[in-house]
Amino acid sequence: MGQQGFWDFETRHQKLESKKDLLTCLDEMIPWDEFRPILESVYAKPLKRKAGRPPIDVIIMFKLLIVQQLYNISDDELEYQVNDRLSFMRFLHLGLEDSIPDAKTVWSFRERLRKANLVEPLFEQFGAYLTATGYQAQCGQIVDATLVPVPKQRNSREDNATLKAGKVPDDWQDQPHKLAQKDIDARWTKKNGTSHYGYKNHINRDAGHGFIRRYTVTEASVHDSKVLGQLLDADNTDDELWADSAYLSIAIVTVLEMMGFESHINERAYRNRPLSEQQIADNRERSKTRAKVEHVFGSMVNEMGGKVVRTIGLARAETMLGLKNLAYNLKRYVFWQKQDIADATA
Repeated sequence: MGQQGFWDFETRHQKLESKKDLLTCLDEMIPWDEFRPILESVYAKPLKRKAGRPPIDVIIMFKLLIVQQLYNISDDELEYQVNDRLSFMRFLHLGLEDSIPDAKTVWSFRERLRKANLVEPLFEQFGAYLTATGYQAQCGQIVDATLVPVPKQRNSREDNATLKAGKVPDDWQDQPHKLAQKDIDARWTKKNGTSHYGYKNHINRDAGHGFIRRYTVTEASVHDSKVLGQLLDADNTDDELWADSAYLSIAIVTVLEMMGFESHINERAYRNRPLSEQQIADNRERSKTRAKVEHVFGSMVNEMGGKVVRTIGLARAETMLGLKNLAYNLKRYVFWQKQDIADATA
C-alpha cells in the first residue's frame, strides 16, 4: 500500500471534478444562496455563540436533505455515506478535517423546516427562479398521482376500523411509546387489484420543460380527482390539460371548460359500454403527451432510489415528498443546463 502524499486528496478532488457527475453539476449550476433567507428563518432568533463550535451553515444542511432525496437514504445512512464518500463531501464543501453533521442533526433540521412549514416556500422559491431564467411553465399541464409506500402497520381489524373513522384506538392512547411508532394517517387503497399502504404524491408537470409546478400530498385512499383543483397551475402559458381517466367526470370537464382549460382527459370504459375504436384512438393520441408525467415517477424510482417514505405521519410525509419533488426539479434543471451548453458548443 502506497503512502498518502500531501496532494493525494486534492488530486482525487480534481479527478472527481473532471467527471462532472450529478452532484458536481448541482453544486455548480444551482443558485444555492437563493434559498438562504428562507432556510435561516427556521431559527426564530439569529444564532449567536461566544464559545464552542459555530452552527452548521444552513446551506450545508439543506444540501444534506437534497442528497438524502436524490438517493432515498435514511438519516443514519446519510451520515455514514457523507463520512465515507468523497463525492458527497465535495458537494457539501467539507474536507477530511471538518466534522460531519450526524443523523440527529439532520433529523432536527428537517423537523425545523416541517414545523415552520418552509418546504413548500423552498419549492416555490426555485419555481420562481425557473420562471425568471426562462424556464416558465408552458405547453399545457399534465396531472397525475403516484402511490408512496410506508412501512406497513400490523394492526387488528378493529384498530384499522377505528383509524379509518378518524379516531385513535383507546389502548394506544394509554401507551404513548406505542402510539409514537404508529402511523395513524397512512391508509390502505387498492389499485389494479393490489393493496397498497401509505400516501399519494399528486403532481402537476408542465408539458414543455417537464418541471413539477405544483404538488400536494394525501393519504393513499384519497381519489386522484379530489385534489385536481389544488394542482391547477394558472401560470402555465397554455390552457391545455392532460390527465388519465381517473380524473374524468362530467362535473370536472364542465368546470375546466368554465375556467378556460382545454381538457384532454382520457375516456374510460364502463360495464357493458366498451370504448369505441375512435375513443381508443383518441386516448392513444392523448397519451402521447399524458404519459410524459410518468417520466417523473420513473426517475424517482429508477434514478432517485425509489419513493418509499420512512417517516411517520402525514406532516412528515409532506416534508419528505416536498423535498423529493424539489430534488427532482433541481435534477431536471441540470439536464436543461447541460442541453443549453451542448447546443451552444455544437
